[in-house]
Amino acid sequence: MADSATLGGTLKTINPATGKSLQHYPMMSDSEVDQAVKACHQAFLDWRHVSLEDRAEKIRAVGKALKDNKSDLAKLMTDEMGKLVKQGEQEVDLCAGICEWTAANGPDALKTEERDLQNGKKGRVAYSPIGVIYGIQPWNFPTYQVIRYAVANLMAGNGVLLKHAENVTGSGLMIEKIMKEAGLPENLFTVLRISHDQSDDVIEHDLVRGVTMTGSAGAGAIIAEKAGKALKKTVLELGSNDAYIVLEDADLQKAVKQCVMGRVYNNGETCVAAKRFVVVDAIYDKFRDAFVEAMKGVKHGDPTGSDADIGPMAREDLRDDLHEQVEKSVANGAKILCGGEVPDQDGWWYPATVLDNVKPGQPAYDDELFGPVASLIRAKDTDDAMRIANDSRFGLGGGIFTEDTDKAIELAEKHFDTGMVFVNGFGMAQPDMPFGGVKDSGYGREHGGFGMKEFVNAKAINVMS
Repeated sequence: MADSATLGGTLKTINPATGKSLQHYPMMSDSEVDQAVKACHQAFLDWRHVSLEDRAEKIRAVGKALKDNKSDLAKLMTDEMGKLVKQGEQEVDLCAGICEWTAANGPDALKTEERDLQNGKKGRVAYSPIGVIYGIQPWNFPTYQVIRYAVANLMAGNGVLLKHAENVTGSGLMIEKIMKEAGLPENLFTVLRISHDQSDDVIEHDLVRGVTMTGSAGAGAIIAEKAGKALKKTVLELGSNDAYIVLEDADLQKAVKQCVMGRVYNNGETCVAAKRFVVVDAIYDKFRDAFVEAMKGVKHGDPTGSDADIGPMAREDLRDDLHEQVEKSVANGAKILCGGEVPDQDGWWYPATVLDNVKPGQPAYDDELFGPVASLIRAKDTDDAMRIANDSRFGLGGGIFTEDTDKAIELAEKHFDTGMVFVNGFGMAQPDMPFGGVKDSGYGREHGGFGMKEFVNAKAINVMS
């Protein structure tokens, strides 16, 4: 999920539906970046002493400000990266919900704990903020990716810096404006308009205490190495190739509907999207036929209108990379059941596509296909389906469709090697449940109270008399 190239000291945004330029934003000089980091640190020095309850009120105000600006923010996200406007509005609503949940639960989650120690003495555990947290975020959910880490760290008492993906620079700056309108202290949340080289310098900056990043596994490895050399903690939410298992007793109609939604939501450009569909042999043919028919009915079109099911892909290089993965999969034995051709029109469009006969050695099996392409995989039985699901270097999410809920829960708890599992439905983030993965999908957790404690000092205070 690398940013597009900078142009002569500017960051450029382009409308993916038309391929036409939107805006150029001047990049910051090295001295401006240094001053921004220092200013964020100074704001943190005051913010860390603000009570948990008062921090919560500011977070609640951010949620209200997001709702107040929902239409404009959703429209800008659509212009910059192509998601359907209605899905952009849903994204803003989710972010407002995150603010509400954090404000309601943050003070209790972060309050100092009192403990009776084994030696008869008293102990206290204080969750103290550590300083400036630097976030490097992608373009696919321009508001959610920011709010997810920023609100948790603001609640914890930290300062927050953001390097957003170049193609959603405008969205990042609008979020900064919304934060200020909500009454957040000056410089406590700051967007950095910088290059990759400048980003490396930010990671190494003495006043930056932690780094969180969402993106590809390759980019995550680079960021983790740079931060690790500076002895700074990281939280990484990386790519995935989520498997959705359909068992013999599944409600076929429900499974097809949810699997289609899981593959094409947000134009298929979602880390936790349903990507590999592992179906047991007993119902494979029925599922395949119904799924293909439903995917054929997915319409791409104007993301600002009300008729389209998917909009364009966010960038031309992403669309071309996806098509190359499809072609390589076909060259290695996969079969296209629908879609798979680049439309002859302006903008960066790709149709809903289904690949059959997907096997190891094909990108459709081994790698993340970040777009509206579904991979169908036949399994012998439940055990084989679970084996295939876990046969991946990724481990972010996954799904199970079966009418035996107890069986699904057992499979999810004891066998699915992912950070999240969805039973009989497609889901993404929920404010009150942890979000994150294992293996090449990264480490660390956000939401559900976990994100608020990723970048704090769990300080042990031993009272000896």
